Amino acid sequence: MTRGNQRDLARQKNQKKVLEAKKGRRDDNLTLEQRKQRDAEMMREKQKKKEEQQSGAKS
Repeated sequence: MTRGNQRDLARQKNQKKVLEAKKGRRDDNLTLEQRKQRDAEMMREKQKKKEEQQSGAKS
């Protein structure tokens, strides 16, 4: 019973390994082209809002 914390240490080490493996992944299930399309649309909307705010502030 002198190795009581060995299980806990192994569990912590495994959790850290799993987190490192998931770090770079994306869970949106989109292809590269779909992701680019979505991001481009989001940026267009953001730019449109910014232009509207600037034109409203100038008037």
